[in-house]
Amino acid sequence: MAAQIIDGKRVSQQIKDGLKEEIWALKEQHGLVPGLAVILVGENPASVVYVRNKGRASEEVGILSRQYNLAATCTQKELLDLVDHLNQDPSIHGILVQLPLPDHIQEEAVIQRIDPIKDVDGFHPTNVGNMLLGNPTYLPCTPAGIMVLLDSIGMEIKGKHAVVVGRSNIVGKPVSFLLLQRHATLTICHSRTLDLSYHTRQADILVAAIGKAKMIKGSMIKEGAVVIDVGVNRLDSGLVGDVDYQEASQVASFITPVPGGVGPMTIAMLLKNTVLACKRQHGLA
Repeated sequence: MAAQIIDGKRVSQQIKDGLKEEIWALKEQHGLVPGLAVILVGENPASVVYVRNKGRASEEVGILSRQYNLAATCTQKELLDLVDHLNQDPSIHGILVQLPLPDHIQEEAVIQRIDPIKDVDGFHPTNVGNMLLGNPTYLPCTPAGIMVLLDSIGMEIKGKHAVVVGRSNIVGKPVSFLLLQRHATLTICHSRTLDLSYHTRQADILVAAIGKAKMIKGSMIKEGAVVIDVGVNRLDSGLVGDVDYQEASQVASFITPVPGGVGPMTIAMLLKNTVLACKRQHGLA
């Protein structure tokens, strides 16, 4: 039997519909409009698309969206000065610097410069630390979206064996800790893991976030597993994930498509964090 599709578009739309009502109430009851500033450095094609989609989604739910475009040749000081300005702007509740940045700019320095209360990406060390302690300020958007998708299918995470393939600071590490906090038994694999297939075949929940097109084959998946494909890889044939969807969908019980799975959830959780940031900065949460 073919796997059931976990529809990220549908779930993300439900979240956005709820946010519309929340934002309307903030405006009517408190005169507040959540504000999100997105900084784009250079013209990386993928980043340009991501930023455009974030802007459209913000406007759809009623968030004030401001985009700041800097040349790829801008200095680190110019970028940090802009972050400082936005940190002080009361109309901006969330700040997002689109990654990756040009090589001459230190990403960590920029991330640390964002006021943690406006760090709606959830990347600031303070927010990462709070997440690891189980008292998050804002959850990183993609990992948070993954957890919502698992909940949307009624997945009982407690006691299940979750295998995460990938250990990035953006997805692999944080989603691992979120699964662990929900009482999953956890295995983290990566590019240097020996006999990767052995580990992936043990997974009740398999999260693929390694950045290699169709790396996870059907033979690497346990019968009936839930497969979450975070990968977005551009081939001549179009976008594909880190999982070989055609093979995996014949083995898994549930699977996320690419596109239309995790991607829409990342943007929805960014919007949710921005609304939460607005509330927190005005003592409403």
